[in-house]
Amino acid sequence: MNNKLLDFCLRLGDTSLILSHRIGEYCSKAPLLEEDLAITNVGLDLLGQAESFLKYAAEIKGNTTADELTFKRKEKEFRCLHLVQTPNTDFAFILSRQFFMDCFHKLLFENLISSKDETISGISKKAIKEVNYHLKRSSEWMTRLGLGTEKSNEKLQVAVDELWMYTDELFIDNETDIFAKENHIGPLSSSLKKDWSELVTPVLENASIKVPENNLFSLKYGKNGFHTEYLGYILAEMQHLPLLYPDAIW
Repeated sequence: MNNKLLDFCLRLGDTSLILSHRIGEYCSKAPLLEEDLAITNVGLDLLGQAESFLKYAAEIKGNTTADELTFKRKEKEFRCLHLVQTPNTDFAFILSRQFFMDCFHKLLFENLISSKDETISGISKKAIKEVNYHLKRSSEWMTRLGLGTEKSNEKLQVAVDELWMYTDELFIDNETDIFAKENHIGPLSSSLKKDWSELVTPVLENASIKVPENNLFSLKYGKNGFHTEYLGYILAEMQHLPLLYPDAIW
C-alpha cells in the first residue's frame, strides 16, 4: 500500500513542482508588470503545493526529506505529467498550458478534499482556494487573447493545437489510480475527463478557438516514469547546485 500511496503523492508533488519551475523561468518576462506579479504568485502557490505533497511523500518513504526527493532523484524516478514539462515557447503556450492544468487541478482537488487520507484531504482544502483563483485568471486571459487581435488569436490557436496532445495523459489510469480509487484516496483519472472537457470547451469556444482533434502524444507517460526530452534539462538546471554542493545548507 505504501508504495502506491508514495507514487500517488509523488505524482501530485512532482507535477506542481515542475510546473512551478517552468513558471519561474518566465519571471520578469510577462507582457505586463501586473501579469508578471500574478503569474509569479501562481508559481509560488504551485511550489507550496509541491512542498506539501513531497513532505508527505518523504514521511511515507522514510529516511528522506522533501528537499532530497526534489534535488536528488533521477529523471526516471519523477512522476510529473508530460504537459507541465513543455517549454515556455511564448505567452500563448504558457497560458494554454496553465489553463489546461488549472481545469484539471480544480476537478482533482475538489475530489481529493473528500479523500480518506487526512493529509491529502488537508492539502487539497488549501490548494482548491488557490486553484480557483488560478483558473479564473487563466480563463480570462484565454478569452482576452482569443478575442484580441488576429495575431493573438492565431498564436493562441497554435498553442492549443500543439499542447492538446499532452492532455490525454491527464485521464489515463494506471495501477496507482486504481489503488487510489479502491482505497478512497483519490478518483480515477479517467473519471475527470468529461468534466474537464465541459470546463475547457466553453472557454475555448468563447475565445474563438477551435477545439483540436484528440491525438496521442505517447503511450508511455510521465506518471509511469517515462518523460519528454524536456525534463532532463529542467532537472539539470534545478538540481545543479544541490548535487555540486551536497553538504551545503541554507
